Amino acid sequence: MPEGPELHLASRFVNEACRGLVFGGCVEKSPISRNPEVPFESSAYYISAAARGKELRLTLSPLPGAQPPREPLALIFHFGMSGSFQLAPSNALPPHAHLRFYTAPPGPPLTLCFVDIRRFGHWDLSGEWQPGRGPCVLLEYEQFRENVLRNLADKVFDRPICEALLDQRFFNGIGNYLRAEILYRLRIPPFEKARTVLEALKQHRLVRVQGRRHTHLPVRPDRSPKLTLSQKIKAKLQNPDLLELCHSVPKEVVQLGGKGYGQASGEDDFAPFRAWLQCYGMVGMRSLRDRHGRTIWFQGDPGPLAPKGGKSHKKKSSGAQRGPGDRVEDHPPPSKAPSGTRRAWRGLPERTTAQQPEGTSLQDPKREEERAKANSGCCRP
Repeated sequence: MPEGPELHLASRFVNEACRGLVFGGCVEKSPISRNPEVPFESSAYYISAAARGKELRLTLSPLPGAQPPREPLALIFHFGMSGSFQLAPSNALPPHAHLRFYTAPPGPPLTLCFVDIRRFGHWDLSGEWQPGRGPCVLLEYEQFRENVLRNLADKVFDRPICEALLDQRFFNGIGNYLRAEILYRLRIPPFEKARTVLEALKQHRLVRVQGRRHTHLPVRPDRSPKLTLSQKIKAKLQNPDLLELCHSVPKEVVQLGGKGYGQASGEDDFAPFRAWLQCYGMVGMRSLRDRHGRTIWFQGDPGPLAPKGGKSHKKKSSGAQRGPGDRVEDHPPPSKAPSGTRRAWRGLPERTTAQQPEGTSLQDPKREEERAKANSGCCRP
């Protein structure tokens, strides 16, 4: 499913695309969607969005004097594996537009669509963030940090750090590509025990884990009383800890703009993200599957809690075809928005443990198929 940065970018897209637009009429749901009907009707209303972790809240706010009189309605969206929002001409809706909000006349008729090709995404009418999810790693950093360090006795921290990072009770917004990038930057083996990595932070000590050897620095460089404020800030930026990277790395993705993580191969707004990746799916990196079947990319020793008998796969060069064991998360096939579309944001998926096995690579599937045919050398009879 899309991760925190992609949800944040989706909310930004909705706010930018719908700014100044007046919507009207009923909210329309596709007949094949199993999600609930949205009982909202207004002659004139605005749409705005906000994201928190891996959730997005869409608020429908009637204008003064709109009929029938009613209060604003908030919907909470979970994007599943392939959910996204697109703004399209009303006479050229994109496929798989399962929830539709129509603009009111005058002006060209446009429709804000929740598009979900795989239909794992859903919405609910409560308007409340899902209980049990922790503070957002992007927008609520101090609360997020406190929540993790206060709950280190939780049994999830008995697990490998790569698995703990996907627990949304504590790392709301972190997903598969983010965990790989964060651990890679700190050279933390993905299958090191989570509590071992995090306990030192509670005592303000910086931990560097290299293989199975730990180096503990008694005092964080940025906490030395001999440093000036500017020196402390510089030292802090040069020596971030795990929880700080859980905030700053997603923030980097948001600052790239575009669509973030996805399979938009060849699109200009995906190129910066692809260039930004250092570990996830990169040539020369190794991969293993955790106990939930999720692929973790890393470099070097996997750590003491690595699954026994697990076969590590090394990312091959782009000229070689991947095998099933080298695959990363599922991506939906690319879809082109209509030429009249103002601009469309497409969130790209991160596989959940209860859903389908991992699918295609970050590369263009048509090119992969052509390479496979070219490398076959002969045709079977």
